[in-house]
Amino acid sequence: MFTGIVQGVARVATINDRPGLRTFTLAFPAGFCAGLEIGASVACDGVCLTVTHLVDADHAEFDVMQQSLALTTLAGLAVGSCLNVERAARDGAEIGGHPLSGHVDFTAVLAGIRRPENNHVMRIQVPERWMRYIFAKGYIAINGASLTVAEADRKAGWFEVWLIPETLRATTFAEKGEGATLNIEIERQTQVFVDTVRDALDERLGPLLPALEKLLASQGASLDALSEPPKSIQA
Repeated sequence: MFTGIVQGVARVATINDRPGLRTFTLAFPAGFCAGLEIGASVACDGVCLTVTHLVDADHAEFDVMQQSLALTTLAGLAVGSCLNVERAARDGAEIGGHPLSGHVDFTAVLAGIRRPENNHVMRIQVPERWMRYIFAKGYIAINGASLTVAEADRKAGWFEVWLIPETLRATTFAEKGEGATLNIEIERQTQVFVDTVRDALDERLGPLLPALEKLLASQGASLDALSEPPKSIQA
């Protein structure tokens, strides 16, 4: 498990491709690898990877299988690319963000950037099927960083997050331009709540569900709005 609080920025030192497998050597900030062992988990841009070899005090290797490359942004990395990194949380660790599994759900596109004074606003375009889990004031993980959704437009398929200067300093987000692809992990408690409500509606209404969806649409609403989790379990 991870907390979503990025602990540093790592750099891709080498890439070695073999049939069905890609090996990355990452260069970490000084002290990041202290006590790190083979088999330990590190979130790399939000993807949980396992240490396969400790090269030296500041370098470690990770193997990434084809499925992970296909589902995340890791396939697009090159030597010199930078990633947000976080080591696995220890028992009793403070959860400064929200619990993350390190299992990326989908990739999304950075559709726009605004820069109000002392702020940095990212608008992120999301595949339609995933917007049902994203709500204003709820949690979202972007490239391994726990962030709070500021605004969400379910019809247009986007959400926005606001980043303070410290977040930009401690992560790779300042380097991301419009069109960049990002790893997204939705908040699991929200996913469970939304899926449970939708399953209950489907079970109880059955054939009437399409009619309900049509009625809600005529009123400018939707099943996704009905399944919005209560504020008590949002950020």
